[in-house]
Amino acid sequence: MINLNEVKATNEMFEQEHLDVRTITLGISLFDCVSDNLETLKRNIYHKITTVAKDLVKVGQEIENDYAIPIVNKRISVTPISLVGASACKKSEDYVALAKALDDAANFCGVNFIGGFTAIPAKGMSTCDYLLLHAIPQALAETEHLCSSVNLGSTRTGINMDAVGLMGRVIKETAMATKERDSLGCAKLVALCNAPDDNPFMAGAFHGTTEGDVVINVGVSGPGVVNEALQSVKGADFTTLCETIKRTAFKVTRLGQLVAQEASKRLGIPFGIVDLSLAPTPAVGDSIAEILESMGLEEVGCPGTTAALALLNDQVKKGGIMASSSVGGLSGAFIPVSEDAGMIRAATSGGLRIEKLEAMTCVCSVGLDMVCIPGDTSAATISGIIADEAAIGMINQKTTAVRVIPVIGKGVGEIAHFGGLLGEGPIMPVNTKSCEAFIRRGGRIPAPVHSFKN
Repeated sequence: MINLNEVKATNEMFEQEHLDVRTITLGISLFDCVSDNLETLKRNIYHKITTVAKDLVKVGQEIENDYAIPIVNKRISVTPISLVGASACKKSEDYVALAKALDDAANFCGVNFIGGFTAIPAKGMSTCDYLLLHAIPQALAETEHLCSSVNLGSTRTGINMDAVGLMGRVIKETAMATKERDSLGCAKLVALCNAPDDNPFMAGAFHGTTEGDVVINVGVSGPGVVNEALQSVKGADFTTLCETIKRTAFKVTRLGQLVAQEASKRLGIPFGIVDLSLAPTPAVGDSIAEILESMGLEEVGCPGTTAALALLNDQVKKGGIMASSSVGGLSGAFIPVSEDAGMIRAATSGGLRIEKLEAMTCVCSVGLDMVCIPGDTSAATISGIIADEAAIGMINQKTTAVRVIPVIGKGVGEIAHFGGLLGEGPIMPVNTKSCEAFIRRGGRIPAPVHSFKN
C-alpha cells in the first residue's frame, strides 16, 4: 500500500532534482468507431475521444494540486489508425482527414499530444498501411498535437524492407513539408521494431490491439534524482553503485504507481502500467549523459559509455520491478540527443557520433532518438539507419526505434530549434557512402532462428 508519507519523502526530489511524472496517457480503443463511411468514422472518433478523455487534464491537475506532484504531460493514445480507417479510407487524403479529426479531439481535451496515427506493417504491407504511410507528411504538417509511428519489424516476423524503404522517403517528405519549422514534423514521427502495446511515450505511443477498451498508463522520469544519488557514492565500487541506482528507481516507481492509481480511481478507468523511463529534458541537471559521467566517464561517448548505460538500464528495471507489479512500456533509459543537455554538449564537441549512439542503443530502452542530421541526407541512407536499428531490436528481442530529423537547409554543426520538451540539437554527420542498392532489394529480412519458440 502506498501512503502519503512516501509522497512527502519525495518533496526534495521535485524541488531540487527535476523529478516529475512525465505523462499520464489515456489509451482509448477506437474499434467500436469503425464505419465504411468516412464522415461517420470521423464523427465517431471525435465523439469517443472527447467523451472518454474530457476530464483527463482536469484530473491530472487535481492530482498535481493535491499531492504537489508535477505532471508534465497529459496525453492520449488510440488504436492504430491504419486499422480503424481500413474500411472507410480509399486514398491517403482520407487518412489525413482522420488525422485532423484526432487533432481536433486532442485540442478539445487540452492534451499535449495524441498518438496512434500508426501502421504496423511488420511482416507485410496492406493497402491501409500503404495509404497511411503516404498520408504521414501531410498529416504531420497540418496538425499540432498528432504523433505518428510505424512498426516495421519484430523478432517474430523479421524486418519488412519494403516498408523500411518507403519509411526513408516518408521521413524526407515530412522534413520537406515542415521545413519552415526546422523539419519539426520528423520529431513527431518514429520508426519502430518490436513496438510494445502499452508504451505511454510519444511519438511511439498507440493503444495496442491486445489492450482493453480504455486504460491509464503513467510514465515517470527523473534522471536528475538518479544523478543526485550518485554524487554520494563517488569512487565506490560497482555493487554500491548498482544498489544506489536500484533504490532510487524503486522510490520513483512508487511515485508513478500512486499517480496511476489516483488517476484510475478518479477517472473510473483501469490502471495499466507504470513506465519508469529515465527520459531527459533540455534543463541542465536533468540529463542521462550527466548520470553516465557521474559514474566516471569524462564525456559521454568515450570508451566505457555502453557498459555504463547497460548498468544503468538494468538497475533501473530491477528497482522498478521491486516497486510495482505493473511495470511495463519501455522502462529503462532514453538517450535522445536534442532533449539532453549533456548529449548535446558531447555531440557538439564531436565526442559522440551516430555510430557510438547506435552501439548504445543495444542496451538502452529504445534507439536513435531525436537525432538531427543534414537536410540533404538521402532517403536511402535514412532507410539504412532504420534497418540497422531494426536489426538490433529483432536479434536482441528488444524494442528499438529511429526518430531522426533531416533538417532541410541545415548542415553539420548548425543547430535545429524545436522548443519545449523537444529542445534543440546539433546537426550530426552521417556516413555518406550509399546503401541504396541494398535498400532497393526489397522483400523481407527473415525472422532470426530464436524467434521460433512456440
